[in-house]
Amino acid sequence: MNTPTPTPTGRRRDHDGETYVELVRTFHAPIEDVWAAVTESDRLARWIGTWTGDPAEGRVRFQMTFEGDEMPGEAFQIDECVPPHLLRITTSMPYDGEKPEHWLLRIDLSETDGVTTLTFAQNVPDPAMAEGVGPGWDYYLDRMVAAETGADPAAIDFDDYHPAFADHYRKAFG
Repeated sequence: MNTPTPTPTGRRRDHDGETYVELVRTFHAPIEDVWAAVTESDRLARWIGTWTGDPAEGRVRFQMTFEGDEMPGEAFQIDECVPPHLLRITTSMPYDGEKPEHWLLRIDLSETDGVTTLTFAQNVPDPAMAEGVGPGWDYYLDRMVAAETGADPAAIDFDDYHPAFADHYRKAFG
C-alpha cells in the first residue's frame, strides 16, 4: 500500500491569550472511539506513546515511544477533562532542569452524523517553535489516522514532514 504524500495542515490560532499550532483530523468513527484513541494508554501506544499513573489524581507520566530510547517521560497535568469532548493538559519537560518548559495541549472532539472531528492544539510561546512543533504534530496525527483506519503507522516517515513542513509553519507564525 502506498502512503499519500503528506501536506502541512496546521494553522495559527489564539486561545485564552496563548498562541497555538492547531491541527484537525476527521474520523468515520463514533466520538467515544476517537476519545479512547487519545486517552487510553494501549490505544496511544499504537501511534505516539503510553502513560502510567492514575488520571483521577490529575496527573500521569507520559512516555513518547517513537522518539528514541533516551527520551525521558513527561509529567502531564490534567487541567480539564470532559469525556468525550475535551481534554486540557499542561506538560512539563524533565530535561529542562529546575525550570522546566511547560506546554499547553488542547484536544477537542465533536461528532456529526458518525464523523468525529478532532482538533488538536499546542501552545507556542515563541513563534519560532512552530516550525518544529507543527511538523511533529502533523506526523503524529497522521500516525493516529493510520492506526485508527487499519493502516500501518510505521509507514508514516518523519523525514517526509521535517524539515519539509518547516517553511509552512515559519510563514504562518512569522
